[in-house]
Amino acid sequence: MIARVRSELAAAGDPERAIGMQRYMKSDMPFHGVRRPDVRGICRVIFDERPLDSECTVDATVEQLFTTAGRREELYGALQLARHRSYRPYQTPVRVPLYRTLIVTGAWWDTVDEIAANLIGPILLSHPDQVRPTIVEWVTDANLWLRRTAIIAQLAAKQRTDLDLLTQAIDANTADADFFVRKAIGWALRQYARTDPEWVRAFVAEREDRLSGLSKREARKHL
Repeated sequence: MIARVRSELAAAGDPERAIGMQRYMKSDMPFHGVRRPDVRGICRVIFDERPLDSECTVDATVEQLFTTAGRREELYGALQLARHRSYRPYQTPVRVPLYRTLIVTGAWWDTVDEIAANLIGPILLSHPDQVRPTIVEWVTDANLWLRRTAIIAQLAAKQRTDLDLLTQAIDANTADADFFVRKAIGWALRQYARTDPEWVRAFVAEREDRLSGLSKREARKHL
């Protein structure tokens, strides 16, 4: 399966587009030059035609495809395999250590944000008692991508957002000058403002002197 993913992505590549994609992503890893929707289409056919027979095999394939990737589209393919509809029953707290590995290995916003919002987030919602302690640890982890994940993991939670956890994740990172942390804070607040704008308005006002300008602008964008 891994060999087929790599060969078909390579065959669909556009070397000229690949240069622009790498420049835009500011990535050390090159691209084949395959647009994200086309990556999804190619991988969907492969994954549908060849189901994997166990959770262990799925996890091993995801990890190998991701951690040994030579082109960035292979990272996207690995995440699509992790999210494939056939393997939704495997989205449990057992998966969190694998996703931690992918976050730390990928270490860039295009993969980290998908893992945070679409993989970690749903498991946190489904199994809060088991996963919340891990997210709390990530709130102050030395790795900024784990901290970013802790901040944005609840983007899709809406009314089920754990406000204590969101507050803890933001307050622990307001002094961080890193762009990706500050952007994550603003993004998380902007998203929750769709559910409870008054809560966000009051939250930002109480921290007017602590939140960065970037975080405040993002949080208030649609208020």
